[in-house]
Amino acid sequence: MVGEVVVAAITDVELMKASQIGMKALAAAIAIVGTAFAAAIAEMAIGSAAVGATAENKDVFGLVLLLTVIPETIVIFGLVVSLLLIF
Repeated sequence: MVGEVVVAAITDVELMKASQIGMKALAAAIAIVGTAFAAAIAEMAIGSAAVGATAENKDVFGLVLLLTVIPETIVIFGLVVSLLLIF
C-alpha cells in the first residue's frame, strides 16, 4: 500500500517535470515564430520599396541591401530569448 503511494507520487513529479519542459519548448517556439513572422512582414514592405528605389537609381543598391537585412536581427533576438527560456 505504501509502495504504491510512493510510486504514484514519483510518477506525478515526473509528469510535472515533463510538462514544464514541454511548456518551455512551446514558449521558445512561440518566440521564434513570432519574430520570424514579424521579420517576414517587415522584409515584404522593405523589399518591394527597395526594388522600386533600385529601379529608379542604381546607386542606392548598397543602402537598400543594408535596409533589407536589418529586420533579420529581430529573429536573432528571438533566438536568444528562446535559448534563455530553454536553458
